[in-house]
Amino acid sequence: MKLDLARIRNLRQLQSEIPNCQLCPRLNQWREKIARDKVARFRQWDYWGKPIPSLGKANARLLVVGLAPAAHGANRTGRMFTGDRSGAWLYHILHEYGFASQPYSLERNDQLRLIDCYITAVLHCPPPLNKPNLEEISNCRPYLQLEWKKLTKVRVVLALGRLAFDSVWKLDQNLNKPRRPHFRHGLEVELENNRMLIVSFHPSQQNTFTGKLTQSMFDSVFRRIREIIDGS
Repeated sequence: MKLDLARIRNLRQLQSEIPNCQLCPRLNQWREKIARDKVARFRQWDYWGKPIPSLGKANARLLVVGLAPAAHGANRTGRMFTGDRSGAWLYHILHEYGFASQPYSLERNDQLRLIDCYITAVLHCPPPLNKPNLEEISNCRPYLQLEWKKLTKVRVVLALGRLAFDSVWKLDQNLNKPRRPHFRHGLEVELENNRMLIVSFHPSQQNTFTGKLTQSMFDSVFRRIREIIDGS
């Protein structure tokens, strides 16, 4: 089922309706298979198994854009970046820099509260092998476009990974921005409406285990985010 975005009045309504999306047959089948078959360590869990809504409020000044929910993370818990190693990295540093009420989130009904922060993703369903196809990216794009318009207070956009960077770059309509730069960790680009895009490697297990993204590298990105937001 395709959501009628024209009737979405606010982000709270969008978040409540995203779980009803059925636009991508491949992702629907994959997501539901994971929720049904599970893995041994989460056998007792009742998997969420639906598209994952974004998290946060409309007055946020930090917008975090990830790739997609993890198969046994957010697809299990029902909350973005919850229940996997990527989320452990993200919520720890969000808390350290004052953007979250606690340094972890284990499931969607725990006490975590975002502060001045909104978390979304390019896709709201886990893709097989973390590799969505172009049609699936296109199907999910209107949700991100609507968030881009409704989040009028955003000062910093943090793109986690190359696909998030590409998606944010296409959203921005600033005619004065430079030619699209090469993806790199720590990249900063001025966007429309006085927004700053900051790019980071994704805190995936592959990147953090191999040292492609270290704690100090991630820390430097958030230190810069805090400087920009506090300065504004």
